[in-house]
Amino acid sequence: MSTSLATISIASPPRAAAKTPIRKNWPALRRLVSPLVLVLLWQAASMAGLLPARTLASPGQILVTAWGLLASGELGWHIAVSLARVLAGLSIGLTVGGVLALIAGLSRMGENIVDAPVQMLRTLPFLALVPLFILWFGIGETPKIALVALGTSFPIYLNLFAGIRGVEPRLAEMGKVFGLDRAGLIRHVVLPGALPSALVGLRYSLGVAWLSLVVAEQVNAQSGIGYMINDARDFLRTDVILVGLVLYAILGLLADALVRRLERRALAWRPVLVRS
Repeated sequence: MSTSLATISIASPPRAAAKTPIRKNWPALRRLVSPLVLVLLWQAASMAGLLPARTLASPGQILVTAWGLLASGELGWHIAVSLARVLAGLSIGLTVGGVLALIAGLSRMGENIVDAPVQMLRTLPFLALVPLFILWFGIGETPKIALVALGTSFPIYLNLFAGIRGVEPRLAEMGKVFGLDRAGLIRHVVLPGALPSALVGLRYSLGVAWLSLVVAEQVNAQSGIGYMINDARDFLRTDVILVGLVLYAILGLLADALVRRLERRALAWRPVLVRS
């Protein structure tokens, strides 16, 4: 045969077409379709007179009001104050709830000591504790942060506790076979196994944080999104009220998206059943 194998040209497989920005971000854009349709229907109903501005401001009016508040610097100040309160309360709540979950989840004695009081407090309507918090902490920033901290501690406690107790016992036995002591088992087996549940608890805590802040910022507050909403209520400014509600929704959605991104990175080892 005169033709050698070296001279045979092997065609390289065709390269996959580069994804356009729209195709690359399509899974995220799909989540915006239904809210956009609702907003368009809302605007159409307002323009047709079905929704009076005194009852519910139109999306166009909300945008105009939001731009005016943003241009004056008032909106940015309220957002910064609310974010500071949420971060402070959330940090305390996650720390307290996480420590209590570790104590109760890693020890039967710890569960006997911690779990019953936590469950009793959890069944109380924590928003009804506002008058008691005012008596204890006054009317400054402390009761607002304490209310957020109390509300956010329960979701992280429940989910982390369930995650610790739900770790597969065979994994712990395998860790012992490889020579891990109790501290090593907790670090390399229990905590990684409980991480998915802990992240779910974090997402719930973020939602509860904003819910708590709505009430906390209406208690003798002089700034914050909740104060802005409360002040607009006295003047029947539904556009300002809706600006505040939209801000709560956007901030909550951004916080949830941040945790979801963290979840994808931290749990990259976990198999995914449903893909985009």
